[in-house]
Amino acid sequence: MRGASSTRRLPLPSEDAVFVPLSRWQAERETLRERNAPVGVLVEAGEDVRTVAHDLAHIVAFAVSFPKFADGHGYSTARILREDPGYEGEIRAVGDVLIDQIALMRRCGIDAFMVSHAPTRADLAAGRIPEVELYYQPVGRATEMPASIRPRLRRPA
Repeated sequence: MRGASSTRRLPLPSEDAVFVPLSRWQAERETLRERNAPVGVLVEAGEDVRTVAHDLAHIVAFAVSFPKFADGHGYSTARILREDPGYEGEIRAVGDVLIDQIALMRRCGIDAFMVSHAPTRADLAAGRIPEVELYYQPVGRATEMPASIRPRLRRPA
């Protein structure tokens, strides 16, 4: 998918799938909703995706920016999309992602990766994705044991 600049409003290809910045989606909502080609939205750190909750049926994917590995805004963005409006489409992590972050990102609802960190890309290509088996912070899933944050409650009865 091709991206579009948020500072210059370049014309979008008429039949190609594209990603547009959240600000462009907000400014051109009606036009973008009527396109015959798929449109995804690029979300930068700290942007509020709740502003497009009523447009989710028209957005094929979200690309969530991770400008540096220490920035955690993207995790919150993915959680908000999955839990608040119940978005079921693709959520893609884009940027500087380390392999150790992948399991946590997947847990927050991110299901695709466009990674700039070369060692992480190599690990993903080789299928080396670490898993985390014990979490101390719940994510609100019914499949998760509520007692996972209270070890004393996990003792056999």
